[in-house]
Amino acid sequence: MIPVLDYDDLTDDPEGFAFALGQACREDGFFLLANPPLPPELLPAVFDRAAAFFDMPEALKAPLSITGNARNRGWARIGSEQAGGAGRPDRKEAFNVGLDLPENDPRVLAGEPFRGSNLWPDLPGFREAMLACYGHMLSLGIKLHEAIAMDLGQPPEFFAPHFTQPMATLRLLSYPPGTGAADEHGAAAHTDYGALTLLATDGEPGLQVLPRGGHWMDVPQLPGALIVNIGDCLMRWTNDIYVSTTHRVLPPARRRQSVAFFLDPNPESMIAALPGTGTPVYPPVMAADYLRSRLESIGAQHPQEQELLEEDRARDIAS
Repeated sequence: MIPVLDYDDLTDDPEGFAFALGQACREDGFFLLANPPLPPELLPAVFDRAAAFFDMPEALKAPLSITGNARNRGWARIGSEQAGGAGRPDRKEAFNVGLDLPENDPRVLAGEPFRGSNLWPDLPGFREAMLACYGHMLSLGIKLHEAIAMDLGQPPEFFAPHFTQPMATLRLLSYPPGTGAADEHGAAAHTDYGALTLLATDGEPGLQVLPRGGHWMDVPQLPGALIVNIGDCLMRWTNDIYVSTTHRVLPPARRRQSVAFFLDPNPESMIAALPGTGTPVYPPVMAADYLRSRLESIGAQHPQEQELLEEDRARDIAS
């Protein structure tokens, strides 16, 4: 059973909250977060603007295609992504928003990995809603890392320097109704790459998790709560103390929308086994290199990142 944590306990009983979070992260890798500190109007506005975008004709969405943007931003059409080992592409549509940097930012001009400007549709209120959501989700993710640090015997502020300019992505997702075709899926079985994923859904079922040694189980719906799960980067950082759990999305009976915030660290952060966690299971790796390696493993499904990888290799050879 996926545990439910109450965000209010992080203030009222931080040690108790950290203990409960640590237990969830060790056993399930998933938990529901009740009473997240989000303005009540935030997510309704995001879902409304996301639906308006996905309802636009493809001709208007095409100029914002993620395949033409080397920084993992923009629109991904249905069938354009396929998890490794999956028999068929995911049946979902998506739109990515990253750290919003101007085109003349030195990091963008230098071609640093995962640094770029966002692409925006011509929709009233879209940009404002997404940037507000990005900011609130980032603040919440950083706050949850205080409890993670406490659980792992580190100072509460341990992770804060690693999330000042993170490689975080706010991803809007739309799953059309299933067709009944064999082996069809909204999103094939996978684990997330980053540290934490914060997920809001429209209440339509479909998300399932596969606990280690267990069977597929539905993630319950709790109005107003966020679904939080551990990514592979944090599992590596904690030296496999926390678990990154496989999950998938089944084809829904009617359109299903969700908003996922994938929190990856700063590109230059070194991901190494935390002190006191025993003999390192993995060698240290820079966060940007780790994320790049994971995207490279499915590069055929992510041509925009493959292009970035080729640019970076060429730059390394030239230097």
